[in-house]
Amino acid sequence: METVSTCTLNQHPFLTSNPRPFASNFAYASSVSALGFTLPSSHKTSAPPNQRRKTLVTSSSIAVEHHTQTKTAVIRIGTRGSPLALAQAHETRDKLIASHPELAEEGSIQIVIIKTTGDKILSQPLADIGGKGLFTKEIDEALINADIDIAVHSMKDVPTYLPDKTILPCNLPREDVRDAFISLTATSLADLPAGAVVGTASLRRKSQILHRYPSLKVLENFRGNVQTRLRKLNDGVVQATLLALAGLKRLNMTENVTSILSMDDMLPAVAQGAIGIACRSDDEKMAGFIASLNHDETRLAVACERAFLETLDGSCRTPIAGYASRDEDGNCLFRGLVASPDGTRVLETSRKGSYTFEEMVAMGKDAGKELLSKAGPGFFDS
Repeated sequence: METVSTCTLNQHPFLTSNPRPFASNFAYASSVSALGFTLPSSHKTSAPPNQRRKTLVTSSSIAVEHHTQTKTAVIRIGTRGSPLALAQAHETRDKLIASHPELAEEGSIQIVIIKTTGDKILSQPLADIGGKGLFTKEIDEALINADIDIAVHSMKDVPTYLPDKTILPCNLPREDVRDAFISLTATSLADLPAGAVVGTASLRRKSQILHRYPSLKVLENFRGNVQTRLRKLNDGVVQATLLALAGLKRLNMTENVTSILSMDDMLPAVAQGAIGIACRSDDEKMAGFIASLNHDETRLAVACERAFLETLDGSCRTPIAGYASRDEDGNCLFRGLVASPDGTRVLETSRKGSYTFEEMVAMGKDAGKELLSKAGPGFFDS
């Protein structure tokens, strides 16, 4: 039977046995580009079965999931504590072990749970608490301060700049980018009656819903993890909701999906379905560990989409969607969209070019400049 213990971070045996220096001169908001680095292509690996773990509950905002054997962890993975974030951290752990067998020893990899601003403030819409990095700031700080060795993020949450002293040398293979429609009473958005309420915390989803189905209503502050949102749906708070299919697949919860929205009905968020792994820029060994997991096709697609977002200077108050993919001829197809928050205006564009880092970043930037010019001043204020 597993035991649960309580302690503060500095009491944890992994950390006291081998204390690590803290970085100085922390500056979160410095503008280090997240786009311009080259990486090796990944190779496919198969993950071993999950190892037996214990969960350590702490009195601080950082919790640690650790293995039975107490020893100095070789790699400490920082993550949010939601079920989806933990699934992504475990996917990262399993790929590290498969790629680097020396990490298979029990206790070599430790998962550190960090509560972020986005997790702490659930009573307000994301647009109202504003700013970039709502789900990454505290994790990045822990990385810079050497409390963790790598950070695992949902790429859609990562700002278009990276904090000083960090790099992001790895994207894992991308999951299905489409959005799932979930309802107990309807088969699709088109099947909902006039006045039906759809719950979402995403302005991207809200604007596209209202643009195509203006008779529907959208409950904006429909926040919480996947399980919380499904519970609210079951309780009748809303008649339907939209969730990322990627998250439902990673949680093995696709049985909840009523239908899957096409790209024409709902263009996905920039970098939706992609996982990013960051480390300190001066930690060459760790950069090598995680760069070996990089999936280059995903990295290039994400770079294209984030170049589009960066050009538009997108924020939580900006309905933006973008998706880059490889066609049957090996070229990159990119689609981008910006919308007014009320959905009355939607502007779209597309690009096609070679599937190379330089051209795809250029395509994303050019598409962003086009829509920025078409939108004009005050477009996002309605």
